[in-house]
Amino acid sequence: MDKIGFLGVGKMGEAILGSLIRTAGMPPSQFIACDTNAGRLALIRRRYKVKVVDDADALPEACGTIFLAIKPQDLDQVLESLAPALTRKHLLVSIVAGKSLARLQELSGGRPRLVRVMPNLNVAVGAGMCVFTPGATARAADRRLVAKLLSSCGEALELDEQHFDAVTALSGSGPAFFAYVMQAMARGAEALGLPAEAARLLANQTMLGTAKTLREGGQEPDAFIQTVCSPKGTTAAGMAVLEKSTVARALERTLKAAARRSRELNRG
Repeated sequence: MDKIGFLGVGKMGEAILGSLIRTAGMPPSQFIACDTNAGRLALIRRRYKVKVVDDADALPEACGTIFLAIKPQDLDQVLESLAPALTRKHLLVSIVAGKSLARLQELSGGRPRLVRVMPNLNVAVGAGMCVFTPGATARAADRRLVAKLLSSCGEALELDEQHFDAVTALSGSGPAFFAYVMQAMARGAEALGLPAEAARLLANQTMLGTAKTLREGGQEPDAFIQTVCSPKGTTAAGMAVLEKSTVARALERTLKAAARRSRELNRG
């Protein structure tokens, strides 16, 4: 396998790089990391033992596959600078939020093969959700490679690009929204007298266990809720409050706002 470059090793770039080394067992010698932040590069080199460079122009010559993990506002300038060195031999895997395949193709000069990915930060612990869509010139081998790499960080799913704004809202931004709900549950338990540390542990493990139960049991959420709800029991009393509240509507508005921002980034 050709060397894999990471153009940008911020939180998400590092999360994927780290997972490929720790979870997938890929050797550090397989990777080259590039960033303009000298402090980040020093940390990445120390933490993962990979080669680091501070000049993006070094990546096309050394790497067949390059992960684009820079900020959306920096993409145009960086990719236009790299474009003359990019050829059909290069595979660009973009995790840049809101940037379409058409825009990536335009900025890169139209020569490299492209795959667009929306990951989430849970890749850092090997439990990420990554959705990818290949560009028109991507090969079957590219799709297999990207699916293999991303699957080693959690789950990988191929979807049409038309779904990416919704994907960004649900799984890309979703970890923050789920953490918000978990925090609210923990604080509610604190108000009932539980120590803060115990409340956080109970909320965290309950969310984790529920997700695992639903996933592995193949049960629909509605059916699961009914299983937990004994008639006139404690869960039923709590669900009665939830069902009369605006929680579901607030979550729907939350996802719509995140998806709208994703569309705005694509136009930017």
